[in-house]
Amino acid sequence: MQELVQAYYGQELQTSADLKTSACCDADAVPVWLKPLLGRLHPEVTEKYYGCGLVCPPLLAGCRVLDLGCGAGRDVYLLAQLVGAGGAVVGVDMTPEQLAVARRHQPFHAEQFGFDNVRFLEGQIERLEELELQPASFDVIVSNCVLNLSTDKPAVLRGVQRLLKPGGEFYFSDVYADRRLPEPVRSHPVLYGECLGGALYWNDFLRLARAAGFTDPRLVSDRPLEITAPELAALVGEARFYSATYRLFQIPELEDACEDHGQAVLYRGTIPECPQQLVFDKHHSIEAGRVFPVCGNTYRMLQHSRLAPHFSFIGDFERHYGLFEGCGSAIPFDTASPLAAGGSNCC
Repeated sequence: MQELVQAYYGQELQTSADLKTSACCDADAVPVWLKPLLGRLHPEVTEKYYGCGLVCPPLLAGCRVLDLGCGAGRDVYLLAQLVGAGGAVVGVDMTPEQLAVARRHQPFHAEQFGFDNVRFLEGQIERLEELELQPASFDVIVSNCVLNLSTDKPAVLRGVQRLLKPGGEFYFSDVYADRRLPEPVRSHPVLYGECLGGALYWNDFLRLARAAGFTDPRLVSDRPLEITAPELAALVGEARFYSATYRLFQIPELEDACEDHGQAVLYRGTIPECPQQLVFDKHHSIEAGRVFPVCGNTYRMLQHSRLAPHFSFIGDFERHYGLFEGCGSAIPFDTASPLAAGGSNCC
């Protein structure tokens, strides 16, 4: 399948207009404050964008960021502006044609930004240990519609776990299915190339993430996908697909359930793009200046990550009140809604 993916993204697809599904993100969903940053990117880089979601979490200034499956570099160059001259962004991809585009326009973007803080590495995201990347050296790792294309997803997650700093996060968008897919769908070249054939059943993804040490994956946003080609829709049948953005934290103390310790946080409203509220995940929109009850895991995610300076923390782990209300296991995606807007995400 790796040869298929390389050929599909390196030779068959020329621009995002060649895609046969709605997996690519609608540019209208980009927050207003990010659109000027996108406007500074080279047109060839933007037209070869094949992502499916939003991979710009807040507070990236000065961070070291790794983009898995960076393609022609659209997200790398967008993130480069967010981390600034004091940060760095590394892009990894296995498709030489895509990397050639990214590297060709590196001088253009350095002139646009006033600094050059990016580099690109050719390699497989399943074999990150073979690249020039130090363990525990990244604050944030992102990926945009690439994990589904991997033939060894557990290896990717293990590699991410190894490269993240303590308190760092894997913030990524991907495609998921509402069921396990049959072999004809999984092996179909177009469906696989369009990020549907390799899509995980959402609950299997949660199991893989937890097995890799990401105990409490948090869903940030999601949207249903359409298959516009009738012959592909007929092959897929009743299976439904979703583009979803998750955040996974490198915090070993997280528990396998949302436990109630009587804790709360208070958001200070000091994140520039989120002065009124911070959309931490799909179930946590934290209003500035208001005491917000949280489970033990959310408390730790905020307290042990780069978000900590923007919060006051109330309580400790001395007492326990059972399971935090609202901890469930039903399908987490909205089945018939547009892409959720809000937070500080970007397309």
